[in-house]
Amino acid sequence: MRITNSLMSQSFLSNLGKSTNKVFRYQEQLSSLKQVSRPSDDPLKVSKILDLNNELKQNAQYKTTINDTIDFTNVQDSALANATNSLQRISTLTQQAANGTYSADDRQAIKKEIESEVETMMDSLNTNFGGRYIFSGQNSTTKPFTIDRTDGNFDIVYNGSGENVNGNVSKEISRGVSIDLKTDGNVLFNEREVDGVKENISTIFKDLFTALDANDTEALGGKLLSQVGREITNTVNLRSGIGAIQNRLIAAKDRNESEYLNLESALSTNQDIDLAETYMNYSMEMVAYQASMNMGTRILQTNIMDYVR
Repeated sequence: MRITNSLMSQSFLSNLGKSTNKVFRYQEQLSSLKQVSRPSDDPLKVSKILDLNNELKQNAQYKTTINDTIDFTNVQDSALANATNSLQRISTLTQQAANGTYSADDRQAIKKEIESEVETMMDSLNTNFGGRYIFSGQNSTTKPFTIDRTDGNFDIVYNGSGENVNGNVSKEISRGVSIDLKTDGNVLFNEREVDGVKENISTIFKDLFTALDANDTEALGGKLLSQVGREITNTVNLRSGIGAIQNRLIAAKDRNESEYLNLESALSTNQDIDLAETYMNYSMEMVAYQASMNMGTRILQTNIMDYVR
């Protein structure tokens, strides 16, 4: 093959263009600290980087949900702890009222204190967290428990999700994994049938107040004391269930943080440059580029007069 000046010039310009592109690419990587700046640099890698960024955003959203849910269950636990304390005080007062040495006036004083404890317990169960009532079920903006005193009554009314509706709220804590929060206040009502008679927390207090007014020490020290004890057990069991949910959420939080670190590592591997290696490659390409420029200067400046001399 005949080598002409034109061929040498074309070959030089082609190689110089390739060298210039390499230098430009390394300059761009060093200035941005990223392996790719546009999809055309490496379509497959750019697609993977976009997927990893989406995964990180979703991970951050799950982390926010988990932290918010942990705080929510902490508030629930605190409310149930206060409610348990109130029930235990009511149990103590009921036991005192069953004492035959107490007078009618003493029992009326006990009745007032029990009413106060019931109101305190309802205040605890009506706790609001972040604009949501913690035991309203699906009706999270509705105050769950109210006390109806119409016509001298003392009825506890639940205003949350209906009796036949699942009042638990579900939260997604990771992809495909959800957890049900115990927000159904009907559980606290503890509707049940004992010896053929239906009872719940409302009927228990009504019967308790009736027995105090009638000085019925037998009912106070027997049936009513047992009923209050069952309410305490029911509240403690609900609190234990919430504690189990808290443990699951803490484990989910640990997994979420571990997944975040893995995603960050994978993103860095695909997106960030190795600074030392990239700078070394840039230096080598610059040497090749400068050498090519020097050689090109000689080739392009050669003409027929150089051969006549």
